[in-house]
Amino acid sequence: MPSVGSSKLKEKVRRLPSTPGVYLMKDRLGSVIYVGKAKSLKKRVSTYFQPSRSFTSQPKIRALVEMIRDFEIIEVKSEPEALLLEGQLIKKWRPKYNTDFTDDKRFLLVRVDQTRKLPRFTLARFKKEDGARYFGPFAQAYLIRKTLSEMRRQFGVLLSDSNPKTLADGRFQLYEDVRAELYGFSNVVTRDEYLARVENACEFLEGKSREWLAETQKKMVLEAEKKNFEKAAELRDLAFALEASLKKTRKFERVRGAPIDFTAELENLEEVLGLNRKPVTMECFDISHISGTFVVASMVQFQNGHPNKAQYRRYKIRSFEGNDDFRSMEEVVGRRYRRLAKEGKPFPDLVVIDGGRGQVGSAIKAFLVQDLETPPVIGLAKRHETIIFADERPPLRLPLSHGGLQLLQRLRDEAHRFANTYNAELRSKKVKESLLDDFSGLGHKKRALLMERFKSVENLRKASLAELTAVDGIGPVIAERLLAFLRTNQR
Repeated sequence: MPSVGSSKLKEKVRRLPSTPGVYLMKDRLGSVIYVGKAKSLKKRVSTYFQPSRSFTSQPKIRALVEMIRDFEIIEVKSEPEALLLEGQLIKKWRPKYNTDFTDDKRFLLVRVDQTRKLPRFTLARFKKEDGARYFGPFAQAYLIRKTLSEMRRQFGVLLSDSNPKTLADGRFQLYEDVRAELYGFSNVVTRDEYLARVENACEFLEGKSREWLAETQKKMVLEAEKKNFEKAAELRDLAFALEASLKKTRKFERVRGAPIDFTAELENLEEVLGLNRKPVTMECFDISHISGTFVVASMVQFQNGHPNKAQYRRYKIRSFEGNDDFRSMEEVVGRRYRRLAKEGKPFPDLVVIDGGRGQVGSAIKAFLVQDLETPPVIGLAKRHETIIFADERPPLRLPLSHGGLQLLQRLRDEAHRFANTYNAELRSKKVKESLLDDFSGLGHKKRALLMERFKSVENLRKASLAELTAVDGIGPVIAERLLAFLRTNQR
């Protein structure tokens, strides 16, 4: 294989375009060892093959440069697109020389070792495969330290500086002073009572993590819009790490191993929401977008507390372009229940909106505008997990240990996951479709016909010559050129 300084690689660099894109550095075995983005691929990649002393002053960079034996590039249309694609490829390949944010000393994680008799909430710099649960990483140390102090006051859990005592009757005295009673919880507990507190505190911390994830994603978009792409990339990677942490957290087994009592949760909801019957069928709506682009929505349905995936629906926003959660919510709620009414199907026992009073009002408007009977509608606002009613009742905050609230959280989280998955699919598809812009001989109309017929670039790449020429306007010459282009440009 040619080395970094070889004439073959330098010639390859000279032929690079001065366009935005992503580059993948490879070692002698062809493994991807680094993924980077560039405003100008030619300018950026050339720095690796004519490295200055300042460029290689850091040992990690010097080691990377010495390992490079080949590279490939992916051109894109803009720097924001390069930013997103870089992140997707880092997640896919996990290259050795890309920064792993969970190992970055600037960021903290919260560790809970639930194998201990009395688990504590502690701060860690590195994530280990030790069976403990980790939350984070968190970029602002003072915020997570403040949150842990709040958790001790609110839930009565132990932190790293705690020194509990075992009493003669087998119970535990958590703190040496009387702060516990001042905070409103008992200072003496059994292990099962304490583990219940740990579970509630973990759910609270997960909710905080969701808030910080949303804030991080918004900041990432703002930095990208301001063309601060290095800062945007840092925030993007932090958001990826937070998302991964949340996905793992949602799958944890309950501390006490007790099965979920779905009937009790439904009965709890019926009581606290003032419903006429148990909400056996519930549907939840969520809106997902990135700075007003790729605006989509999801609707998920639970039956008797369980996901009913046959009834999941996802929507592209049709009535307008831009970022307006209220109009988006009105549109998708209207489309869902207009169709159910037309088909003569029953409405759910409860409609849950991911959002606050504005989103709930938009959902109610959708029913009124179409003169449809309005089922019970509530909102679940992420901040403090507050329940918003559609009538004059004040907002309701239930304890995080409340079974009804936990059911609403699972429903909302599933709607959020489903919407984000769809959004990510559309972004990925857009990135791949932009490859056709680089192929000469295809106008907008022909590209549209090809995508309508084959649905994706991957399907197009697998098509035969006969299948391509069956599309209007695609002759054998263009078809042969297109197949050759697609098979040599893997994106």
